[in-house]
Amino acid sequence: MMGKIIFYEGRNFEGRHYECSGDCTDMHSHFSRCNSIRVDSGCWMAYEKPNFSGYQYMLTRGRYADHHRWSGFNDCIRSCRIIPAYNGNYRMKIFERSDFGGKMMELSDDCPNLQDRFHRRDISSCNVMEGYWILHEHPNYRGHQYFLRPGEYNKHSDWGSMSSTIGSVRRVTELKQNNQ
Repeated sequence: MMGKIIFYEGRNFEGRHYECSGDCTDMHSHFSRCNSIRVDSGCWMAYEKPNFSGYQYMLTRGRYADHHRWSGFNDCIRSCRIIPAYNGNYRMKIFERSDFGGKMMELSDDCPNLQDRFHRRDISSCNVMEGYWILHEHPNYRGHQYFLRPGEYNKHSDWGSMSSTIGSVRRVTELKQNNQ
């Protein structure tokens, strides 16, 4: 799948910019900071650090005039990845302990509040069987975001988190949202 995203050094789409149409592991040589982003097509994950690490931000089609518009913790974006289109089912098992131990819960739809639904917020490992998912640090899809592709995640650091605390989970679907 092809997409198009443009990163700008200045706010309001000013200054040096870099256009990207696929995954990029290190954008440091193209700009020193990122204060605005325009997504023309596709669904993207932008990362604070090279090689898809650090803070993660899901970006859908739209205009983000400053880093607060994409819930950025700073003006640093160093890598990005396009999220492939997916039309199948969604299924994920989450576990309370590392290496798939402890209580297990299976999800096939969005969960805005894990505490309300499962009476827990700690997820230490998970197995994404189908679909693409975003874990959020806080309920109602707020806080740090973690993008999960199909596969096994033995511990929370495997998806880039420093903590096992997760407040909400959602599927990455074709979003009709427009962030203008």
